[in-house]
Amino acid sequence: MATQPTKRRSEYDIIEPIGKRVVIRKDENKRETRSGIVLPDSHEIPVITGRVIAISKQIENDEDHTIRQYDKVLFDPREAIPVELEHDNKLFVVHIDRVLAIFRRSADQAPEGSGGRPSPEADRED
Repeated sequence: MATQPTKRRSEYDIIEPIGKRVVIRKDENKRETRSGIVLPDSHEIPVITGRVIAISKQIENDEDHTIRQYDKVLFDPREAIPVELEHDNKLFVVHIDRVLAIFRRSADQAPEGSGGRPSPEADRED
């Protein structure tokens, strides 16, 4: 009796950056701009945005670095190391010096009690 091949599961489910590095999950590519211009499939923007999903202990303990988990950042994927974890090709290990910008809201736009950080719901458009 033949057995069906089982789906091979990765033996790893966590990635922890070391040194001065972060792990970023790349945002989905937008196919249409807010003004309605449709971008062709071959259109590749070299600088992209993503969310920080993991931070090394060295960065976490360094008060000079203000980057935190779940921050939205701007980075150049050409200077990042792509990681395949559970068939997720949207993860990149990036040196902190290669993170180009962190998106923030001004304190007067952030909800009260958030410490200047908006809730995930604040990113939604109504």
